[in-house]
Amino acid sequence: MTIKVVRGNPTPEELAAALAVVRARAAAAASVPPGAARTPDAWADPARIAGRRLPQPGPASWSRTYWPS
Repeated sequence: MTIKVVRGNPTPEELAAALAVVRARAAAAASVPPGAARTPDAWADPARIAGRRLPQPGPASWSRTYWPS
């Protein structure tokens, strides 16, 4: 595995922190047996975005959307 810095000039401490996160994620992914059920990622859950309904506009709301009162 190769990690390449595309932009910026990170310090050695910043590179070490980023590498530690990448290695920890890779180790966690490797520890799951093949074919095992995985918990879904919360970021990929559509209910996170559409969990609540937005208020619906009223019948005359189009006339108040742009013009100042």
